[in-house]
Amino acid sequence: MPQSLSQLYVHPIFHWQSGYGGFSVSAADVEEVVEYIAQQENHHRVVSFQDEFRKLLEAHGIAYDERYVWD
Repeated sequence: MPQSLSQLYVHPIFHWQSGYGGFSVSAADVEEVVEYIAQQENHHRVVSFQDEFRKLLEAHGIAYDERYVWD
């Protein structure tokens, strides 16, 4: 049986969480985003993912309900 693309290319310990957010960035910001992702583990030692996500949602006026955002 052929594997799906996600089975071929996704790290074996990767899994989707129950909730997620998807955001786009402009081509001009790609390098900054790549650097952010590379430093994400260290960054989240200082600022939690939850706090950062809340700040992002609030900065862009996106309404959310805490009951449905986190696993």
